[in-house]
Amino acid sequence: MTTETFSSISDWPTGGFPGVRINPDTLLPAIVNEEAMHSALAESADPADRIMALMLEGHPGEAAELLAEARYNAPECFNLRIIEAELHRATGRFDRAVELFRQLLAEVHGTVREPIVQQYLGRAYFVAGNPVAAAESFNKALNLRVAQAADASLIYSSAVALQRARYVLEFAS
Repeated sequence: MTTETFSSISDWPTGGFPGVRINPDTLLPAIVNEEAMHSALAESADPADRIMALMLEGHPGEAAELLAEARYNAPECFNLRIIEAELHRATGRFDRAVELFRQLLAEVHGTVREPIVQQYLGRAYFVAGNPVAAAESFNKALNLRVAQAADASLIYSSAVALQRARYVLEFAS
């Protein structure tokens, strides 16, 4: 199996926010257009967007402070719970990130949110160095997204992530 060649950043899967894409090698979000991201942030009232931007800009401490305040105000907010687990992943606390994603997965099993959590869980596994578990999560996310007729960009993102995890597995064996 060969890995897909990405000729430009425009081929990278979208990162769910303007100016952000998913690096197909690391499977991590990256700022590819700072102006577009900051323009969208100026229009957004969602604290999760600002927290995500701080994480991507390399300010996990500030992100954690904003997250604590936002979670206090909205403790059950799905997006903030995802961001909390992502912050753990971004700061190298992989076990805690996986634990939080697995808790979320149990809560959203059988809903339209399940593939979202599967995708994030796969990323946490992948970055933690567990491509077997990552491939399983990405495969579930992909199958669920196809079954739910999700947006093509989401299906593409899951397919790229699954392909990358499988490539790492093949290369390791």
